[in-house]
Formats: sequence, structure tokens, C-alpha cells
Amino acid sequence: MNNSKEILLQNKHKLEELKCCVIMPTFNNEKTIGSLIENVLQYTNHLIVVCDGATDSTPKIIASFGDKITSIGYAKNKGKGNALKMGFKEALKQGFEHAITIDSDGQHYPENILDFVKAFEENPGALFMGARNIEADGMPGKNSFANKFSNFWVKLQTGNDLPDTQTGFRLYPLKAVEKLCLFTNKFEFEVEIQVKLAWQNIKVIPVPVKVKYDPNERVTHFRPLQDFTRISFLNTYLTILTFLWYFHKRQLLKLWNNGIWNTIKQEAIKPEESNISKAFSIAFGIFIGIMPLFGFQLLLGIPLAIFLRLNKVLVIAVAHISIPPMIPIIIYTSYKIGAFFVENSVVFTSWKNITLETIHVNFMQYFIGGWVFAFGASFLVFIVSLVGLNFFRK
Repeated sequence: MNNSKEILLQNKHKLEELKCCVIMPTFNNEKTIGSLIENVLQYTNHLIVVCDGATDSTPKIIASFGDKITSIGYAKNKGKGNALKMGFKEALKQGFEHAITIDSDGQHYPENILDFVKAFEENPGALFMGARNIEADGMPGKNSFANKFSNFWVKLQTGNDLPDTQTGFRLYPLKAVEKLCLFTNKFEFEVEIQVKLAWQNIKVIPVPVKVKYDPNERVTHFRPLQDFTRISFLNTYLTILTFLWYFHKRQLLKLWNNGIWNTIKQEAIKPEESNISKAFSIAFGIFIGIMPLFGFQLLLGIPLAIFLRLNKVLVIAVAHISIPPMIPIIIYTSYKIGAFFVENSVVFTSWKNITLETIHVNFMQYFIGGWVFAFGASFLVFIVSLVGLNFFRK
């Protein structure tokens, strides 16, 4: 008995050292909230319970714990996301740097808190996601489908291949959370926050946890039509931002961290890739760099490179032919080529004569010439690259 008490005290001390509290949002969970609070208090002295407008006996049960917990409550239900925001705000106010969130419907085992602590000690500063065994833990079919659906979109938006993106059992780095701009307030909030933390280069690590689904105890407040619609709108918004900026940022950061020259060298040597594929990647990079859509080359080029299964690193590296010193030369050559395809073409004696005003007045000549130049140069580069690769790379 004494050993058990000593172990529990040690566990509480670990959470103290990490400046970590536990946050429990709840709404009409009178069947599970009391026993869950008691069990969580075995692992921490700092539990923040947010009562999100409950209309059953949940508020009375919470009140019965007195000053053993921090209780936040309000009359009108505002959604799980809002409850978590209130919990994060209170945790930061009390000086905590990390917070473990746990659902109040009884599906989570508080003993898994220790697994989060262990994972944190190995990877401080990350976001830790409780990974349920979806196939083995008896998750209802519609929940399993929703989770796999969410996993797909999160992978698309962040590059993180996670087993469980809808879990409410998590350990958050609060200082990183505090910097985010979060606008959702209901179930979709947990998708938004994990994606935006990943966008801020916060590592996301799954932690295996146990789960139970007792139909006699568990109360779910998920409304399929309304909540799924909101999640769909959120995924649309996040996916647009991903392709406008964050996907490109992720690729460039990866390139920078691995060393630009070393990465290009490794990708060029990649033995499993055919010479034709490499030559096409180089040619496509030239095409993207020259085409007359300055400012949008990589925005269009990287998704197309992925769709065509090309070597992204080679495409990005070669596309930088359009660096500022080369832009006037590319535009001048486009004008020279475009002169063969339009009437009343303008003739420049030097690329130094090209200004923004002349581009505006003679845009069609430049636009047509730019596309012809891009196709022609990429075809020529493809032939040269293929011959060179076949000669030097057996």
C-alpha cells in the first residue's frame, strides 16, 4: 500500500516538474464525470474542469470536489473547442507550460497519463496524440470511418501520417498554442489546432492509449450532419492554405534542413528513379521557371510535380532559373520569340530596355512568347538531360 502511494506521489511530482496540468472539458456527463475526476486526481494535483453549459447533475458533481480542482463553468453550451480554449487560458494564467486534455465520457484511462509523461521526456516540446487502436478497441463503425477520413485530410495538410487524429487525449505545448490564431469552437477545433501546430513546425507524436466504449455510460454529443459539415468547411479552408503556402514552406524547409546541395545531389543519384523520369523532372523545372506566370511558378509547379510523380527536389532546384537576375533575360527572350506570333510587335534592342510599362503595353507578345519559350526550352533540356544521364548514369 505504501509503495502504491509512493509511486503515485512520484508521478504527481513528474507532472509538477513538467509544469503540466490536466484539462477536462465536459457537457452532460453525469454518469462518468465523478469517477473520472477521482481517478485523474491520483496522477495530478492540478486538474482544470470546464463545465460547458451542462444541464444535468454534472455541475453539482464537479462542485462536490471543492478546492481539489479548478472549476470553470458557464450557463450556455458553447462547444468543446470553446471549453478547451477556456482551459488553456486558465492553465496559462496559473503558469503551466503544458496541458494534458482528457475527455469526460469515460473512454480514456487516466493511467495513460504516465505514457504521455514518458513520451514527453524523450521529445520535449512536441504535441502528443493519444493513439487508439481503432480496429481492436471496439470503436463504433461511424467513428472509425470519421477518424480515417480525418487522418487523410490531416496528412494532406501537414504531411503527418498519424493513426488517430480525432483523439481528445493529448498533451499540448501551451506556449505554442498561445501563439495560434484559432477560430473554431466545437468538435472541429481539435483538427484545427493540430494542423496549425504542425504548420508551426511542432512535432506531432502518437502515444498508444487504451480506450473503452461502454454504451451504458458513454454519452456522445457529436451531431453527424452539423458537425461533419463544419469539419468539411474547415478542411476546405485548411487545404486551400496548404496549397497556397504551407505545403511549399514544408518542402523548402525540408530542403534547407537537409542541406540544399546534398539534397539535390541525393535526389539526382536516387538509384530507383529512371533516367527518363529524372530528365522529365529537370525539363519540367525549366518549364515552370520560364512560363509567364511569375510569382505562381512553385504554387502551380509543386502540386503538379506531385501529381505527375516527378522528383520534387529537382523540379524546385531547376525552377530557380527564374531568380531575379535572370528574369529580365527570360522576359526579353519571350518578347523576341513572341514577335513571330503577333502583329505590330515591339522590337527591343536590349533586355535593359524592358520596363513594367512596356510589359503592360505589349503583354500579349510577352505572354505568347513566354509559353513558346517554356515549351521549347523544356523540350531541349529534356533531350540534353536524357543523353547526359544515359552517358554518365548507367
